[in-house]
Amino acid sequence: MSNNETIKESETEELLVPLEMYLAAGVRIGTRMKSKFMQPFIYSVRPDGLYLLNVKKTDERIRIAAKFIARYEPSKIVAVSARQYGYRPVRKFCGLVGCRPIVGRVMPGIFTNPRLSHFIEADLIIVTDPRVDAQAVEEAGKMGIPVVALCDTDSPISNIELIIPTNNRGRKALALIYWLLARQVLRERGELGLDEELPVSVSEFEAKVLATGEVI
Repeated sequence: MSNNETIKESETEELLVPLEMYLAAGVRIGTRMKSKFMQPFIYSVRPDGLYLLNVKKTDERIRIAAKFIARYEPSKIVAVSARQYGYRPVRKFCGLVGCRPIVGRVMPGIFTNPRLSHFIEADLIIVTDPRVDAQAVEEAGKMGIPVVALCDTDSPISNIELIIPTNNRGRKALALIYWLLARQVLRERGELGLDEELPVSVSEFEAKVLATGEVI
């Protein structure tokens, strides 16, 4: 690891998982672009131009988001992913936490038009990528529904209530973030002991790519 990627030991003592897990999953790997709104979450930039997110801030935001999510009735929480690599993590997260998953295209009016058959009354929405999941974010803004979003270095943050800074494109990164978020939400609810682990591993949250190229 280069000097500009080193995190002091004192800064990693309280992480939810060992620093190595975050690094191996690529959680801190951003894009070659950054927004001024995401600047506070950026740690440094690599020689190849990729911005690196601050893992300590990611860890802190997972804790904050979990406390926030735990306040809501599970059936009124919707987790969204239009990204294929987010399908499996979102479904696993929702299965454990008890909220509703929407993967793939978000139908227009789903949160804004009660007359539609696919209408969902949501009190909280979690999105995997606010740019790709823009339809859900826009409708949440119109309805005053708070949004928790996994945001990369270049993500838009309009109508976002709470940012979790992370690589929101990678298979392993999305698996680890949703696994940690599920664990923390259940711990906040008291459904999982502070030292207890989830009954499923991080690898079970990870999207699988078949030889045909299909993602499951």
